[in-house]
Amino acid sequence: MATTLAFQMQAVAIGWQVYDLTGSALDLGLVGLAQFIPGFALSLLVGHIADHYDRRLILRICMAVEALATLALALASFFGGLTVGALFAAIFVIGAARASELPTMHALMPQLVPPQLIPRAAAASASSNQTAIILGPALGGLAYALGPGLVYALAAAGFIAASLLISAIRIARPAPARERPSLASLFGGVAFVRRHPALMGAISLDLFAVLLGGATALLPIYARDILRTGPWGLGLLRSAPALGALAASLVLARRPLGGRVGRKLFIAVIAFGVATCVFALSTSFPLSLAALAALGAADSVSVVIRFSLVQIETPDALRGRVSAVNSMFIGASNSLGEFESGATAALFGTVPATLLGGVGTILVALLWLRFFPALFRLDQLQKS
Repeated sequence: MATTLAFQMQAVAIGWQVYDLTGSALDLGLVGLAQFIPGFALSLLVGHIADHYDRRLILRICMAVEALATLALALASFFGGLTVGALFAAIFVIGAARASELPTMHALMPQLVPPQLIPRAAAASASSNQTAIILGPALGGLAYALGPGLVYALAAAGFIAASLLISAIRIARPAPARERPSLASLFGGVAFVRRHPALMGAISLDLFAVLLGGATALLPIYARDILRTGPWGLGLLRSAPALGALAASLVLARRPLGGRVGRKLFIAVIAFGVATCVFALSTSFPLSLAALAALGAADSVSVVIRFSLVQIETPDALRGRVSAVNSMFIGASNSLGEFESGATAALFGTVPATLLGGVGTILVALLWLRFFPALFRLDQLQKS
């Protein structure tokens, strides 16, 4: 919660500052690209490291790097020296650390609960994460009224707190075997995913759905130019998907999905696309918030199914590498999705670009029904 809270707060400040300094939808998309490049480049190596070194130590290092980069943004903002180039340099560093943090965090969680509780633990983890995603943008938007430097300072404090909290975790786990990275080891996660069609289908479905349907990068434009709000409105817009996701994940933590999991996954992805279309066409702030909340709820169902499937099907010795593949796909969908949204908005306009993404998400879900029938037939989330 601490690291996600910090990340979401700084995302509000970065998005508003970039658009305020440049007025360019394409530059908002480049924010996503600057995060994607280091994440994609490092993912497989990070997976290997997470399987052969102490995952807690890796997390503490990542959070320390994020804290230092964010603190640099705070100092530059306080003293009036922040430029677009400096912003993108910090985004690149934070993206690299975040790309290393997420798969390691995902690989760590199954060590803390027994296998039969992983689906409920995934939902509980999603609940805490979504709580931070709700609070982070809202707090970031409010704090921005006092200056972006305050937002970055609070975010740096959040990363430091997260590092200290990770230090308190104690795990009785044999020391992992050390080995030099090799092609076989680095691509071990890729090979494992390819051998499991349902797993491959779930990860790739999320990749293309969020790649096409993600409108997060364009929220500053919707907030300022379409819905006519300020930074506070942007904070609420960024929080709305998490509010819907929190509601859904709390339900899933208490009432597991049960049977016909694959069918429910496809329904959730199609609902995500429909909600994106509604948001694209809305000029009403309440309707936009409702559409984003519905979008988040649908995405939460998809996340819990995919995350549980990855952790249940993967042996612990491979969890870091398989989680890295998963994070590489998801990071690509989020970051490249922001770039795609910014680029298409620059070409076709903000509303047509968002609408096109929602329709594309629905079409991808229908195609995946044909390409991955094993995923559609998936019944229960349990070890095969």
